[in-house]
Amino acid sequence: RGYLSRRFMQIKALVFDVFGTVVDWRTSIIREVRAFGEGHGIAGDWAEFADRWREGYTSGMAHVNAGKDAWKKVDDIHRTRLDILLGELDLPSVPEHEIVELNRAWHRLDPWPDSVAGLSRLKSKFVIATLSNGNVSLLVDMAKFAQLPWDCVLSSELAGRYKPDHEVYRYAASILDLPCDRVMMVAAHSFDLVAASEAGLRTAFVSRPNEYGDPALADTPPAGAFDLHADNFNDLASQLNCL
Repeated sequence: RGYLSRRFMQIKALVFDVFGTVVDWRTSIIREVRAFGEGHGIAGDWAEFADRWREGYTSGMAHVNAGKDAWKKVDDIHRTRLDILLGELDLPSVPEHEIVELNRAWHRLDPWPDSVAGLSRLKSKFVIATLSNGNVSLLVDMAKFAQLPWDCVLSSELAGRYKPDHEVYRYAASILDLPCDRVMMVAAHSFDLVAASEAGLRTAFVSRPNEYGDPALADTPPAGAFDLHADNFNDLASQLNCL
């Protein structure tokens, strides 16, 4: 523990991936789309619906970074994919305001059980901020909904690129007025941490075995792949000597 304390003494801020790392997006979205379907008298494989909706988020951001699409915020990427998925269902005519509200399900995601308490412990010692591909309004709404104690909300939207573009990570360090090596990226996804490390940030992997419903699908990098590996946020806080 003392070794860890000395090793990471220069860290001043922790920035967090949010979807999957801080909040349980899949369970939350399944709940929301199931309620929507039941409200319209239709049955469906709502877990598959949630997974396919998430896939559209990933591919939509990749198209923006590759220059195939103009910049669009995540809410708009989610809506494009939602319209496609709803078009495949045998739905009666749905009022626009209901579709808008369903698309905002991503603003209402439940935190993992350790998230609020663990973040509060980490906040006692470090600046804590989001560094998510979600747009700012989405992240602010989510923080209010889930009572997430961020010091500030940073988003790829502010950098005009999506993670894993290196400029997103460097932007976060610059706006916090810190050298990159004094900022630690925390995520449950190896691709995010690899890119953050390449951009000069320190890295902490937090295991989220239930993100995709089946632990066999969870990201499980080898020990030592990143600066720290933790079972959850409370474990991370203990490793970083937070009370």
